Amino acid sequence: MTSDARPARRKQERITAEFNMPGRFDVVSGSHQTLTAMPIISVIAYGPEGYVEKQVTDMSELIVLFANWSVTWVNVDPVVEGPEARLVIEKFAKIFNLHELVVEDIVNVHQRSKVEEYEEHLFVVTRMLIDKDEVETEQLSLFLGKNFVLTFREVPKDCLDSVREKIRKGRGRVRQEKADYLMYAIIDAVVDSYFPLLTRIAERIDEIEDNVLEKFEEDTPSEMYQIRRDVLSIRKAIWPAREALNSLIRDTIPLVSDTTRLYLRDCHDHSVRIIDLLEMYREVCSALMEVHYTRASNRLNEVMKSLTLITTLFIPPTLIAGIYGMNFNTSKSPFNMPELEWYFGYPTAIFMMVVVTIAVLIFLNYKGWLRTRSGKR
Repeated sequence: MTSDARPARRKQERITAEFNMPGRFDVVSGSHQTLTAMPIISVIAYGPEGYVEKQVTDMSELIVLFANWSVTWVNVDPVVEGPEARLVIEKFAKIFNLHELVVEDIVNVHQRSKVEEYEEHLFVVTRMLIDKDEVETEQLSLFLGKNFVLTFREVPKDCLDSVREKIRKGRGRVRQEKADYLMYAIIDAVVDSYFPLLTRIAERIDEIEDNVLEKFEEDTPSEMYQIRRDVLSIRKAIWPAREALNSLIRDTIPLVSDTTRLYLRDCHDHSVRIIDLLEMYREVCSALMEVHYTRASNRLNEVMKSLTLITTLFIPPTLIAGIYGMNFNTSKSPFNMPELEWYFGYPTAIFMMVVVTIAVLIFLNYKGWLRTRSGKR
């Protein structure tokens, strides 16, 4: 997303979330698909013996997959506001017996991370990064059933390729476990996707810290402000996720086994670690901003000190020149500057200016006002 599109996107999200309006993607041109795009339904059904992966267009195909495989992962994307998408979501709501309020949460894509328990399923909302280089999160709505996981993505791009590869290649425990473990794997992939971005933010902070300490750059405040905004955006997404994970660990949920709850505890620890890193980055940014403005103030003080010294040195010669610049007639009174008639009057005035200036320099140096601190400025 371009730099001009990001502010418009953030403004749209803020207004949409504030007034609880359904999410729309036609504000920023080229950032998302059109409103009439038909959602794509992709399915991965698996068990200990193998897996099958396909896209379905007929809901009846899902029934066959549910009957033949121990776990079925159904993914729908993108979730957009349009008649076709609404029709597909309503069909899923009838098949899986989803509550009408949950359907609204799916379409309204500016929800906070949360966990809601219903009679036949568990509803989880989380925010995931869609680009490892951009601080932009999208909503992932997840439903956990007895033998299925249903996910609704805001955009086709996600951070769940690692989970798909584990299913395809049979790595790890995912194909030997039930649907609740798949839910954990998805949430864990979402949480872990923040770490590469945090690493890049830390590198940016280190670079700016070196620049602040070694040299003075005018654009440092804007860079630090952008990093602070990114940190706050990530914190806004991950903080509710920590509370949601804590709810999954603490509450007794029939669909989540004790074994999976142990894995969710590790995922909760990762979210806490991310929050700790964000708090540290925010404090470092604040400290660097203070250092930058302190250095700017010191630079200004050094400039003012130099100008003051120059002014101080020129005050005595200016005073002498002003005195002898007065137009008194020496013939009228013997007290009207008789030295103006001296043969060496002008050299005497210059000599007095030099002597007084040197005396002022000696006095300033004796007071220590000419000394500057060592090191680069």
